[in-house]
Amino acid sequence: MKRVVATGTFDILHPGHLYYLEQSRALGDELHVIVARDVNVRHKPKPILPEGQRLKMVGALKPVDHAYLGDLTDMFRPIEEIRPHIITLGYNQHFREEELERLLEERGMTVRLVRIGRYDNHEYSSSSVIVERILKIRGSGP
Repeated sequence: MKRVVATGTFDILHPGHLYYLEQSRALGDELHVIVARDVNVRHKPKPILPEGQRLKMVGALKPVDHAYLGDLTDMFRPIEEIRPHIITLGYNQHFREEELERLLEERGMTVRLVRIGRYDNHEYSSSSVIVERILKIRGSGP
């Protein structure tokens, strides 16, 4: 059984997230998704939706077999437990593949990394674009 791991924040689900997960699932027999913990999101604005809600939404998606919250202190701990054959990275995820491969190997894991391309078939396939639209239409007030 070929296990695939996809990771992300998954704030305000949109077609780009679904594309990423569908493409990830197509690479194996089982898709495990690790949802970033609120406190671990440092490379972009904090999520709008709390981690428990993001986890529940991701877990309900058809391509996803298993969904987990990431570890609070060690991003590799869930990967060690799952032992995937493939880890997918979204087109805009900040990981450098060479460094990630090295860190995985240091922990005794040889995993194929696959970068999933951008989904361009829908105008609202970015959480930040959706937030901008909400603010434009509804304003910043109540």
